[in-house]
Amino acid sequence: MHCTCHLTRRRLLTGAAALPLASLPACDRASVLVSEAEAARMGAEAWERIRAETPESDDRAFRETVQGLATKLIETAGGTPSDWDVVAFDSDQVNAFALPGGRIGVFRGLYDLAQSPDQLAAVIGHEIGHLQADHARERMGNARAQNALQRLVAFFLRQSDIEFDEEIMAALGLGLRYGLALPYGRQQELEADRLGLTLMRDAGFQPQAAVQLWERMQAAQPNRPPEFLATHPAPQARIRELREMIEA
Repeated sequence: MHCTCHLTRRRLLTGAAALPLASLPACDRASVLVSEAEAARMGAEAWERIRAETPESDDRAFRETVQGLATKLIETAGGTPSDWDVVAFDSDQVNAFALPGGRIGVFRGLYDLAQSPDQLAAVIGHEIGHLQADHARERMGNARAQNALQRLVAFFLRQSDIEFDEEIMAALGLGLRYGLALPYGRQQELEADRLGLTLMRDAGFQPQAAVQLWERMQAAQPNRPPEFLATHPAPQARIRELREMIEA
């Protein structure tokens, strides 16, 4: 028998958007982990796609700077640099990333923005901090949980022949994105900042360089989205947090 509920469209959409936080398993929602082996495999697949789509820079100074900084930070973190892949990418993106399995990518745009090796080390240390805190595995696990929930709700809606099922699924996707993934991402970013600051200090770099880099990012990118919709803390908030961490 088909469901004959007559909820209004607004109530359906509101309920769907609120569903994810109430419906995820009662286990710790903030630390759903995939195995280290699976995370490394997924990291390797992502790395190969990035390598295939983004050329490596032929700027020797850029490559050697990134490699030297990464080597020093990896050694300080207790790792073996030869076990890591570190690549300087020829892209205008002001960004860097680290993937499970020991892979670090730095884009030319970030290198051009940074005014000193210490500023660049702040970002590389931050990315290593993500791996130290298992953030990548947490994100992979949470994404899997979200996808499973979406499939379950989609099945229920279509079996029940509920009106506006496509719109409800769209609202559910929005609820999952802004109700779970992004707020937790901001917490991850701040934890990686703390770990990165400790790592760069132990490696002999100046932690204040992290503040200086974010001040430059703020000046270079003045039109950012509201903080509660951003995947990273807004520059003003991040600069404030970094200063508090350094002074603690």
